[in-house]
Amino acid sequence: MNDAGQMLTLRHLATSASLAAFLFCAVGTANAQPAPAPAAPAPAAAAPQGNPAATDAVDAIRARGRLLCGVSPATPGFAAQEVRAGWRGLDVDYCRAVASAILGDPAKVQFVPVPAAERFEILRRGSVDILARNTTWTLDRDTAEGALFVGVTYYDGQGFLVRRDRGVTRVQQLDGATVCVEAGTTSERNLQDHARSARLRITPVPSRSADAARAAFVGQQCDALTGDTASLAGFMAQQGSNGSRYAILFEVISKEPLGPVVRQNEQRLLRIARWTHFVMVAGEELGLDSAAVTQLQRGPAQNLATANQEVQVLFGRTGRSGEVLGLDADWGARVLRQVGNYREVWERNIGPLGVQRGLNLLWNQGGLQYAPPLR
Repeated sequence: MNDAGQMLTLRHLATSASLAAFLFCAVGTANAQPAPAPAAPAPAAAAPQGNPAATDAVDAIRARGRLLCGVSPATPGFAAQEVRAGWRGLDVDYCRAVASAILGDPAKVQFVPVPAAERFEILRRGSVDILARNTTWTLDRDTAEGALFVGVTYYDGQGFLVRRDRGVTRVQQLDGATVCVEAGTTSERNLQDHARSARLRITPVPSRSADAARAAFVGQQCDALTGDTASLAGFMAQQGSNGSRYAILFEVISKEPLGPVVRQNEQRLLRIARWTHFVMVAGEELGLDSAAVTQLQRGPAQNLATANQEVQVLFGRTGRSGEVLGLDADWGARVLRQVGNYREVWERNIGPLGVQRGLNLLWNQGGLQYAPPLR
């Protein structure tokens, strides 16, 4: 393991020890992932407008024939647009899973790049159906922003990226430093709060976007870059061989439960979006990845007939999950087949960054990812 990998491993060990009170979602193998739409996503301003409360969001999605998903413009591991592969990332795959549940096709998604500072206003005015933009769940956002959080798809914490040649190994050594940060995020507020509580003289250098903050750091306009540690790891991975110039400090200064968001009046979409995440988590726990689901569907009928109750619920053999959610009976099995379970999504999007799962392991493996019973 290289130095960057060791720093990331240390960081996750520290995160597991220090964030013990903490409570993800994720999706299929590369072969199971649908090809992204070839056209570039429309900007938020081009998306439908109007009163989002006037029409049920699920009905509107079906009438439109596609899900409008607000994502980060460029956050490797969560949402980033690649020249050949199109949109990729954990948040991207989550929206594909919701599209699979509602529309039966994970390719029926329009990804709308959303600036951090404007994300909740864009959601409120109906420019997107769901916001999957590595957004931290907070009390203020859950009450004052007109939004409902679906759940936690990724447990993270805020860290710092520094240049190795500066010899900084602890946050306390940033006293007197300048720190680049994306404006309008919890990272900006956390940085100020931590500086006060730790009595550090830190000067924030805010930027309008994450890309601008990263560029300022690379251009040495600040001494350190702060943000969610997975985001920092993604940035390092983007740098290729130059990534070895940087290190992520193993200390974290916050809890960052990241998850998707819908509008407060959209209870129906909320339930579908929430249980889509739970199905992917349960799929991992039950050992049902995209290949296993395909095999069960193509195999002898007695294989399903003798499966446990939760597997039969996923395949629509027992229970009323499809009926009560307004979906077809085997929607859960379709999500797992077309997109994948949580482990598959993690390995496809976060694994390549060198990030250990840590708190994002299943509950029976020492992590916090937990799906209520499917019954």
